[in-house]
Amino acid sequence: QVQLVESGGGLVQAGGSLRLSCASSTNISLKTMEWHRQAPGKQRELVAAMTSSGSTTYSDSVKGRFTISRDNANNMIYLQMNSLTPQDTAVYLCNAVQFASGEWYEDWGQGTQVTVSS
Repeated sequence: QVQLVESGGGLVQAGGSLRLSCASSTNISLKTMEWHRQAPGKQRELVAAMTSSGSTTYSDSVKGRFTISRDNANNMIYLQMNSLTPQDTAVYLCNAVQFASGEWYEDWGQGTQVTVSS
């Protein structure tokens, strides 16, 4: 069973920064790693993704402010969040995705709360 554990969330003022971390219990080198967020009353949103080859994708709402990175040697991914706004308030979740043996596999962490005050 893959375990993903997020950390680094908290309360920050608008304009501030946070760095989220996600630790995986298994090797992530072949996986696409993603950060999603879920705000109250809103659909879950893909925030950023990084493929195993290092290609990145960002939602328009965070492009230029957030940066995803990974450390395959330590099975970690990160989300550096700058210029935070109250609209970034949400639970941030880590997701690991892999296509293997003809099937898609994905695992989710429990999430870490990010609250941005105005």
